[in-house]
Amino acid sequence: MLLPTTLVGSYPQPEWLIDRARLAARFPPRVRARELWRIGEAHLAEALDDATLLAIRAQEEAGIDIVTDGEIRRESYSNRFATALDGVDIDHPGTALDRSGHPNPVPRVIGPIRRRHAVEIDDLRFLKRHTNRLTKITVPGPFTMAQQAQIDFYGGSRQAAAMDYAIAVNAEIRDLFDAGAYIVQIDEPYLQARPEEARAWGVEALNRALEGVTGTTAVHICFGYAAVIHVRPSGYSFLGEMKDCRCSQISIETAQSNLDTSVLEQLHGKQVILGVIDLSDMQIETAEVVAARIRRGLTHVAARDVIIAPDCGMKYLPREVAFAKLQAMVAGARIVRAEIEARGN
Repeated sequence: MLLPTTLVGSYPQPEWLIDRARLAARFPPRVRARELWRIGEAHLAEALDDATLLAIRAQEEAGIDIVTDGEIRRESYSNRFATALDGVDIDHPGTALDRSGHPNPVPRVIGPIRRRHAVEIDDLRFLKRHTNRLTKITVPGPFTMAQQAQIDFYGGSRQAAAMDYAIAVNAEIRDLFDAGAYIVQIDEPYLQARPEEARAWGVEALNRALEGVTGTTAVHICFGYAAVIHVRPSGYSFLGEMKDCRCSQISIETAQSNLDTSVLEQLHGKQVILGVIDLSDMQIETAEVVAARIRRGLTHVAARDVIIAPDCGMKYLPREVAFAKLQAMVAGARIVRAEIEARGN
């Protein structure tokens, strides 16, 4: 399909499932944060299934083409995977600076990082059982996980830790494709937040995570959740370097930052997941506003290489706002798709 629509990953969790006020009052957790769940351990798995099913149905009803599980089972995009690895002490957290410069409790790396078991396979299988649409699932990236940890092993080297994180991510990605994922997305927001280190070894770590992978892979790079990071730069500090990444798709945001979309020309040879929904604004975009944002992107990249999405994950939005924004996004994509098809005729 021309200009297919998707989520970057997350969809809002219901208020009955998670304490959204407590979630919004803190930086996204890097260690486990079980205190956020409103449901007791005995019934949490069933509640997570039910809430995930609601997220799937919301995407289908809105008209989304490539569906995610909404990351409903996660307290944050990264902590569920990062705390499931060997070599990581989650009972005695360390400290690392978050992208806003504040100290945050993080996993402490005390030994070789190894994946002891698949983490998200059951999530994908649940998603595939409950939709007949194309599916995407997300995993945190090795560069970002190395930034979100206190490295007490590897001689304190984040680069060395990232390479073992990459091996763990690689094994997870391979298993996800074997289980039937259409797209696997790697979330790497810290490539933008820490561009000097990213230039030194970020793409190397990503390419190790993608080594031997033959399925369609995406890398998401963003300026941070709009609900958490309020001041946005007008351009990316790390983007053109991604032309050397083995991934198939690059996910970027353009709406809230009003990004100069000429930067897309730096990504020749990659498909672009074009963020066109502003997650800082509770007002619902009109379909025409969305269409105009899509047209801005198409000035610099061919329509056949564009996927339409929100700027970033939607988890901090009210559910009704998120759903309405998805509807507007789908409607805007239809407008531009019809224009392109009319020109082709």
